[in-house]
Amino acid sequence: MKRFLILPVLLSGLSVMSLAQITATMKGSEICSYKKSQLSFLPEIPGALQSGPLHSYNVLNYTLDLDIYNCFISPYSHAFDGTEVITFRVDSTLNSIVLNATTNSLQINSVSLAATSFTHAGNLLTIQLDQTYNPGDTVEVGIDYHHNDVTDYAFYVKNGFVFTDCEPEGARKWFPCWDRPSDKATWDMTVKVPGTVKIGSNGVLADSTLVADTLWYHWVSEYNVATYLMVLTGKVNYNLDIVYWHKLSNPNDSIPIRFYYNAGENPSAMEEMILPMTDWYSENYCEHPFQKDGFATLNSEFSWGGMENQTLTSLCPNCWSESLIAHEFAHQWFGDMITCGTWADIWLNEGFATWSEAFWYESYAGYAAYKADIDGNAAYYLNNNPGWAISEPEWAIVTPSVNILFNYAITYCKASTVLHMLRYVAGDSLFFEIMQTYASDPNLKYFSAVIPDFMAIVNTATGEDYDWFFDQWIYEPNHPQYNNSYNFQDLGNGQWQVNFYTEQTQTVPEFFKMPLEIKIRFVDYSDTIVTVMNDANNQAFNWVFDKRPVYFQFDPNNNIVIKQSSTILRILDQEPVSSKIHLFQNSPNPVNQTTTISFHIEEPMFVNLSVSDMLGNRIMTLVNGQQSAGSHQLTIDCNNLQPGIYHCTLTASGERITRKLVVVK
Repeated sequence: MKRFLILPVLLSGLSVMSLAQITATMKGSEICSYKKSQLSFLPEIPGALQSGPLHSYNVLNYTLDLDIYNCFISPYSHAFDGTEVITFRVDSTLNSIVLNATTNSLQINSVSLAATSFTHAGNLLTIQLDQTYNPGDTVEVGIDYHHNDVTDYAFYVKNGFVFTDCEPEGARKWFPCWDRPSDKATWDMTVKVPGTVKIGSNGVLADSTLVADTLWYHWVSEYNVATYLMVLTGKVNYNLDIVYWHKLSNPNDSIPIRFYYNAGENPSAMEEMILPMTDWYSENYCEHPFQKDGFATLNSEFSWGGMENQTLTSLCPNCWSESLIAHEFAHQWFGDMITCGTWADIWLNEGFATWSEAFWYESYAGYAAYKADIDGNAAYYLNNNPGWAISEPEWAIVTPSVNILFNYAITYCKASTVLHMLRYVAGDSLFFEIMQTYASDPNLKYFSAVIPDFMAIVNTATGEDYDWFFDQWIYEPNHPQYNNSYNFQDLGNGQWQVNFYTEQTQTVPEFFKMPLEIKIRFVDYSDTIVTVMNDANNQAFNWVFDKRPVYFQFDPNNNIVIKQSSTILRILDQEPVSSKIHLFQNSPNPVNQTTTISFHIEEPMFVNLSVSDMLGNRIMTLVNGQQSAGSHQLTIDCNNLQPGIYHCTLTASGERITRKLVVVK
């Protein structure tokens, strides 16, 4: 996909037509990010993004009965009445529960069932229970409430269109709930609307009842839903198409995929595309995890982007874009089926969906198309890196501002490249085993996950400890800056040595461990790629070949996609073409205790071989005297040397050769 500059304007001020034209040329991840981060332009309700009280219970189910009939009739009030039953399991002894309920939006009328009284202040609803309950008890509380006629940027009403939009924590504005991504629950919603209205929501349509001019829709999700993914979408005279995807496990069984759209729109191309896309994600992750799925284009109040509500994705008007659909649909697996446990784990949502967007292109256009999209993400990150990590621990406690949480460079672009680099490091076979194991894990599927959950799966699948990978790429900011050098050395007798030295110069963090690929081309036009693990800074490597190298390339496939690098030919370390002396790279290098160094002289001569530090101070003299022709080998004790870079220099017959000696502890 081509990448276009984002216009620095208040997006909600653009016309629907111009937005549709822009989004048609942009990546789905860009559209998603800018939709979510534009919430920062809207007035915040005090306390709306705070973590809330300590959680001592687990919500099992929300049952809502909403009368939004008048929201579809002029003057299109935002006001409606609702009753709610919350079923929860007690996790620690309690006689009250606290829910998120925004005071500006919601008026609590009464409580019932196991609830005896309540207080509602500071955007929190505290409900006193009829007794003290013990861990393991299941309790139901009833709430009768009224949504005020206010604009709260979660419950939207305009000209016969009603919809909700909740990420990260807007569900509390239209029904009382425990509004955190870790507490997922099943969903049961009955909605009263005019007979001309179509209503979509999470799960499946259990029934719809028409009496005179009034419709009652009953939507039920038997699968857990996070509150920010709970959705209500309705419109007078909504267009609706349904296509059916046949399951891979049982082609005789199918799930409906519903397409709600506005007059004048044509989603037919996406209706055709969604079937092979569902196949692709099902083959590589796990089979489509829900009983139905769907998409709904909204109105000018949702003027930008998409929102991956579970089984019913919201889209901006006429935004039937392949890239956007690929991104949002991937969320049904990563974000909806498995939801980030906290906002510090947002990588598990947006990183995976953005990577999947590129992976979809690979399904029909090959690896090159996938890689081009990943490279584009890397380029955007490198040009716009704000300097923070993908995951910050404090985000698990206090939700960051949306322009940090949904920062495009970090949460989407860098996050997707980390998955690509995991694919590079682990290899395709293990990588896709990791993705399938993660998606199918019974402890995570339909629940929430934190990044260490995914790390544990990686470690188990590979049989290795990959914590180093996540520590540097997820929990640290920035990227490596490589300062590399190389040279070719004629060893005689048809043998050539390639010497490579790599150094990282960034400061935070000081070092990124990664396998490095080196491409070497020879005089006969043949190529070879060698791979080494760069596990220490200031590291040297060498290889001997029986043909002359003529070309050297670092990371030829750009698999370490987020980096800065320079690779130069080091003339200092080369010997004269007609040299009578040869100094070979010490081995091992880097050295911890002792290392061996060899030199060869063509005839008897006076030789000086010494080691000096980077300032030129001589540390030790190894040879200083007449030496016989031929090869000589010495063992150097480096136990008393401080870690760092040293120069080993051979001087003889008016010539001088220097090799780097790297000491590590």
